Amino acid sequence: MYGLHSFFEALQYQAFVDFGYLMLFVYFVAMSGVTVYALLQFHLLYLYKRYHKENPKIQYSQYEMDDQNAPFVTVQLPMYNEMYVAERIIDYVAAQEYPKDKFEIHVLDDSTDETVGIVAAKVAELKAQGFNIEHIHRVNRQGYKAGALQEAMPKANGDFIAIFDADFTPRPDFLRTTMTYFEDAKVAIVQTRWEHINADYSMLTKLQALQLNVHFTVEQAGRSYGNLLLQFNGTAGVWRKKVINEAGGWQSDTLTEDLDLSFRAQIMGYKIQYLEKLGSPAELPVDMNALKGQQFRWNKGGAQNARKLLKLVWNTDKLNRVQKMHAISQLLAYGVFLWVFIAALSSIPLSFAFQELGISTHFLSFSVLGLFAVASISYTANITAALNRTNGTSFWEKVRFFGLFLSFMPISMGLSLYNAVAVVEGLRGKVSAFVRTPKYGITGGHNNSIKKASYLASKISWVTYAEGFMALVFATTVIIGIRTGNNAFVLFHSMLSFGFATICYYSIKHLRLR
Repeated sequence: MYGLHSFFEALQYQAFVDFGYLMLFVYFVAMSGVTVYALLQFHLLYLYKRYHKENPKIQYSQYEMDDQNAPFVTVQLPMYNEMYVAERIIDYVAAQEYPKDKFEIHVLDDSTDETVGIVAAKVAELKAQGFNIEHIHRVNRQGYKAGALQEAMPKANGDFIAIFDADFTPRPDFLRTTMTYFEDAKVAIVQTRWEHINADYSMLTKLQALQLNVHFTVEQAGRSYGNLLLQFNGTAGVWRKKVINEAGGWQSDTLTEDLDLSFRAQIMGYKIQYLEKLGSPAELPVDMNALKGQQFRWNKGGAQNARKLLKLVWNTDKLNRVQKMHAISQLLAYGVFLWVFIAALSSIPLSFAFQELGISTHFLSFSVLGLFAVASISYTANITAALNRTNGTSFWEKVRFFGLFLSFMPISMGLSLYNAVAVVEGLRGKVSAFVRTPKYGITGGHNNSIKKASYLASKISWVTYAEGFMALVFATTVIIGIRTGNNAFVLFHSMLSFGFATICYYSIKHLRLR
């Protein structure tokens, strides 16, 4: 009897060891995925720094022309229920320093609320002032933004189409400047860098600005300088109309139609001209649920495009090996949140198995490489690149950056569950609605209250409950780890607990008060 008992104990111990090795393998694969992504980002950083070293005073061109010979441009403003910002974007476009008879404005309005009346009144006002402007209102949202853009194509009289989302406030010289670059017949798109009119509104907007600055400097500019595939960012850019048609038009089978069409156009041999020095100011989401909705759309759409475009990228003979490698990396980049979440889950049992497996915790040190890459890229995007655009960056601005970065990392981890769900849905091909990111016309500090704004979420999603649960789980593993001396993942789990708790807390706090 004693021998039988010992036999079952041995089986249980062996099962524990086998499970520990399985979790070690899962964790290693997940963190390897994160590390490879970070290293490819590091290559973009190298390209970015090399270019700026060789071209320290690069500026965008100023368009000088005879107004009579200016190309005719159609400006499309797709929007859905944007009553707080609809008037603003129309006024900013009307203020373009471009011959009034050389551009038209099409407001592509799918709204179902007060926005319809607001837009109608503004369009009538500008028509009376001599502007060529139309209010194109659809009674359905078939195809969502992509559907609105595609349906409006036959109505566009311009050979070039500028697109702005409703929360943007384009500079008066936007059209005059961007049109310069279409003198190159191979340029299909001119994309400008997003700026942030409300970056200092809250910690949430500051962290978003920090992350988006990475995309619009190191990523977009690095790809441009390295002759790699870029993406049209859905707004603040201009298209050559014929290329839209040649590449198959706007298609609504993904939630990121901008990435889809821009890749198809570049695979055909066209290119995107990215203007890092020309900023297009826009409003950042100020509530957590709006941010999560935006992140969900971007990540699910990215995964959908991976399903759709990976084979096309791999098989084309128009791209070299490096271009293909980075294009594939860009399509798969949205999976980084899935890798982070898998690493987080597998680290729970692994944290208590290291001693039994006889493996040194120094094994984890390879993941520091990815953290170093992310920190270096973020610093360049928010400090060095800012230095290139202004007269200097103070010591305290650098201190502020590191403080923000220390908050950015755990909060990004806290978004991993929500974004992992988005990626899985996208890879599975699950269809869902295009949920736009509501904006509230906020341009500055924290004085603007949104507590009763119409577009705030009013229900707690199941993911928010799950995020709260994950915060408790990782807090528990931190306590147990400290008490038992299993410290290998204490820092990692502390960051995860803080991140999930923060996301959960603000998701509930930013619900609409009835």
